[in-house]
Amino acid sequence: MAEISAATVKALRDLTDLPMMDCKRALTEAGGDQDKAISLLKEWGKKVSIKRAENATSEGLIRVLVADDGSAGAMIELQCESAPVAKADDFVLLADQCVKQLLNGPGAATPAELLAQAAPDVPGKTLAQLLEDVQNKIREKMLLARILKVAGPVGGYAHHDGKTGVLAQGEGKADAVLRDVAMHVAALRPQATHPEELPAETVTAERDRLTQEATASGKPANIVEKIVDGRMKTFFAEQGVLVHQLFAKDDSKTVSQALAEKGLKAKGFIRWVLGN
Repeated sequence: MAEISAATVKALRDLTDLPMMDCKRALTEAGGDQDKAISLLKEWGKKVSIKRAENATSEGLIRVLVADDGSAGAMIELQCESAPVAKADDFVLLADQCVKQLLNGPGAATPAELLAQAAPDVPGKTLAQLLEDVQNKIREKMLLARILKVAGPVGGYAHHDGKTGVLAQGEGKADAVLRDVAMHVAALRPQATHPEELPAETVTAERDRLTQEATASGKPANIVEKIVDGRMKTFFAEQGVLVHQLFAKDDSKTVSQALAEKGLKAKGFIRWVLGN
């Protein structure tokens, strides 16, 4: 009887997404022949998904978690193949364990680095092992696509469908308003935080156009400048500059004004959409 190596078993496991014991048994009975082993697995009624690694993962969850004191925030995107799986309890647990470890653990630069760490609420298992367990149970490809941890002050928000997540960073003392700003970003989808982030040529062209219009009205230069400054704020809001947008929670003020009331300034934001 051919000796079946651990590497051979793992190769069949990677190919079929079936448990290691099933793969080893099939390979043993097939004398180490992978094709015969796959045929045996099918005969045994196993759900064999060959080359699942090539399958698209267009569904999943974005999870966001922020420290109670707003000192740090984390966001992860866990992908799967189908919408029903994205709602499954085991998949949700896996996503929550990943973001919890990212926030409270030593941090990680890559998904692989995070997966090598312990699952915080599942004793004796790493996140990679937990992912493998869930994948074996559900029989669908799963991928920890991206991770992010940022320093505070920060507020976070994930849309109820799990397909949009935002971390909003400020300068000053952490406050709940930052979560409201994160919700604003999710809803209104700004393109930049400050005007300086827009293309300089676009801003210059618009200012020149508005200056020519105001000058043609015959008003004094100092009045022209004030008129242009006011209209540029409207332009910036239309261009999706966060600090100049009307605050979604209270449109009597801008986002910048809402933050200033709490002693904060906008620093930046990160908005993820599932699969993008």
